[in-house]
Amino acid sequence: MNLGADTLVVTLDQLAHGRTGDKGNRSNISVIAWREEFWPLLVAQVTEDKVAQLFASRKPSRVQRFLLPQLQSMNFVLDDVLDGGVNSALNLDSHGKSFSFMLMSLPVEIPKSWKNRLAGPQ
Repeated sequence: MNLGADTLVVTLDQLAHGRTGDKGNRSNISVIAWREEFWPLLVAQVTEDKVAQLFASRKPSRVQRFLLPQLQSMNFVLDDVLDGGVNSALNLDSHGKSFSFMLMSLPVEIPKSWKNRLAGPQ
């Protein structure tokens, strides 16, 4: 991150909200911008590499990002992160429903001038 004097770091949940779904051993996480003006920053900073790093403990075999610019949203598909899926996993979150909350903790750098525009939890 560039952390200049005119920027600050917030968590992703202040710029977007998320939803999680699953199919087999694959999880998908949608990130939806609270405001249209946040979209370009989200595209630049919420990348496949950063999501893969955040979920490294789940050992995804692949992370893909699909952009939906008309909706100011993106969908991440994480392969092999659900311990085999609902019917195979012994973990407490075999659907991966908590994954959107985990992704919302991702730090993002914003202009300080946006501080009063943040839409999520503050």
